[in-house]
Amino acid sequence: MIKQDEEFAQLKKVIVCPPDHMAIREIINATQRHYENDNIDIQRAKEEHKKFVQALEENGVEVISLEPNEKFNEQVFTRDIGFTIGDTVFISYMEKDIRKKEVEVLTAYLDKNNLSYHRLNTPAIEGGDVVVSNDYVFVGVSTRTTMEAIEALQSQLCDRKVVPLPIRKDILHLDCVFNLVSEKEALIYSPAFNKEDVAWLSDKYDLIEVSDKEQFTLGTNVLSIGNKKIIALPINPKVNKDLTDRGYQIIEVPFSEIIKSGGSFRCCSMPIVRS
Repeated sequence: MIKQDEEFAQLKKVIVCPPDHMAIREIINATQRHYENDNIDIQRAKEEHKKFVQALEENGVEVISLEPNEKFNEQVFTRDIGFTIGDTVFISYMEKDIRKKEVEVLTAYLDKNNLSYHRLNTPAIEGGDVVVSNDYVFVGVSTRTTMEAIEALQSQLCDRKVVPLPIRKDILHLDCVFNLVSEKEALIYSPAFNKEDVAWLSDKYDLIEVSDKEQFTLGTNVLSIGNKKIIALPINPKVNKDLTDRGYQIIEVPFSEIIKSGGSFRCCSMPIVRS
């Protein structure tokens, strides 16, 4: 079974990958540039990831762990290599050569378990740019995802409207600046978008604004696991309070080592079943 209709539906099954070989080797985003000299404490990152997996399992989520490969230092960010819309797993076309081979690990798992998928062959589209709603699929137009690929995705989705959202060039993926938490509410870092798109989104959602400081520490990149439960970083207190005030239960998990590479909880999870 494969199914995801909304970002905030109850998470049943998710693909992750331990950060056993995580490192900043080739600078591929602004966050990595900031932490280049510190780099990654792998042992600490592994401990953080274990706590993340534990939080998922304690809330009834089946966690599937891909085999880490020493050649793939970004492999912890499973969100980017594929994404689920409805009952289809789409395989991403990665923009960076450093990450392209990660896709083979995912397809090997899907093949082994007789799970079907659709491979996107139009350069380039990555799962971090894809945010799924019931009627809409929002896709960031970024340095990792092209309009050509977005149009190809729309051709595969007859029952949904694909909405391109251009984002500022220094932003890695859409989910670093926009994330749905309910059918009516969304986290957003407005300076990443043009004013027209912010106005359009504000007509559809109650937008919860994220500050410059908490955007840098990936305040938007929370993971909704259903029933108004959200996994979030303790270092983003304003985001957490704003969500708590709206009735969400925040499950705080330390992740400050992993975010040095430019991704947080949503980036480190690839849902394949939500209901």
